[in-house]
Amino acid sequence: MAKGRELKGRIKTVENTKKITRTMEMVATSKMKRAVDRVAAARPYASALAEVIGDLYSDELAEQFPLLRQPTQMRKVAHIVLTSNRGLCGGFNANLVKEARTQLAALEQKGLEVELHVVGKKGIGYFKYVNRAMASQRIDISDRPTAADASSLVDSLMARFISGDLDAVFVTSSKFNSAISTPPQTTQVLPVTPPKGGSLKRDYILSPSAEAILTELLPAYVSNSVYRALVETVAAEQGARRTAMKNATDNASEMLSGLRRTYNRARQAQITQEIAEIVGGAAAL
Repeated sequence: MAKGRELKGRIKTVENTKKITRTMEMVATSKMKRAVDRVAAARPYASALAEVIGDLYSDELAEQFPLLRQPTQMRKVAHIVLTSNRGLCGGFNANLVKEARTQLAALEQKGLEVELHVVGKKGIGYFKYVNRAMASQRIDISDRPTAADASSLVDSLMARFISGDLDAVFVTSSKFNSAISTPPQTTQVLPVTPPKGGSLKRDYILSPSAEAILTELLPAYVSNSVYRALVETVAAEQGARRTAMKNATDNASEMLSGLRRTYNRARQAQITQEIAEIVGGAAAL
């Protein structure tokens, strides 16, 4: 019965693993719901900011604001890569790292100096492994990012862009379409590309002036772009973890079915053998 005891031990181990993966799936589902709510709240605000900036934008005003400056020749850029602090989420982090590597290679092939800023233990661990220098490393941003987190990431880069030390800032993150569709993407947050607008009529009276409005809105627009990247990446992470844990739970269920069938067959074979031995002994007597 040694094989039977071994099978019972494996069944118990798989049952415990299934309980863990099922619990993690439920936790990820709950966290994903809250993260999706933050994504849904951030998108209308971002759309409103883009609409106002697009309406106010003009070539004359663009010359007054450094954040709208389109460099004639790029020399040095910053690249922010957002990953998670935790694993067990399938290929989520691997896809983000792959996207970041592709973009870094494309920028460096153009002869640009790329300054790398990485958020999340998984991304930091990978770039350390490949001996890639990082200008900054952040692991303090939780799965509930705030506007202050976004500002802490981009404010210093914004100041360097205004001073001319940087010519562009890119962000690699995930886009949350649904729980099963979270493709990685890279967006350029600086310089600000004027959103298409132009619906503002020149007979409108603005108070305060367009210059004063843009002075406040442009930095807010850049910070909000990074904030959206953070909240969408968190939502994508929880969606990927939920999917991975559901798959693990389903696989555990299938493995349990196979192990129980094997155990039952082994038990039946042992019982049959014992009956045969009893009958044989009785016949000998």
